[in-house]
Amino acid sequence: MDGVLIIVFAIVLVLGGIFLAVISVSKGGKKYLDVEKYRVKWLAIEQSIQEGQEATYHLALMNADKLLDQALKERGFSGNTMGERMKSAQKAWSNANQVWTAHKLRNQIAHEYEVRVSYDMTKRTLAAFKQALKDVRAI
Repeated sequence: MDGVLIIVFAIVLVLGGIFLAVISVSKGGKKYLDVEKYRVKWLAIEQSIQEGQEATYHLALMNADKLLDQALKERGFSGNTMGERMKSAQKAWSNANQVWTAHKLRNQIAHEYEVRVSYDMTKRTLAAFKQALKDVRAI
């Protein structure tokens, strides 16, 4: 009888582990991100801006926004769009207003004609994206 109980207990334990693994995978997110991969990408973004060349500001801000979105997806924040994922992640950020402002500037660059961005504004906006990436433990 003791042998049967041990086998039943082992089966329950294995099935419980499989159940937890399926739940974890179905959420689609990772608890931990490849921080080194994100740091390398972030450094490339920071180094891409060249003072006096506004096109580099636009590209850096677009790439920073994409990198944050990638991190949100990998961390498993829910939502079909970046905005929805940002809402899901709101509590993770130390300054949600700055992150939303940064994302809104990215949207202006992407969707409006002749958006002007200064070097200083680019640096401040990149700082907001960087902090958001830190807050979700990507860098």
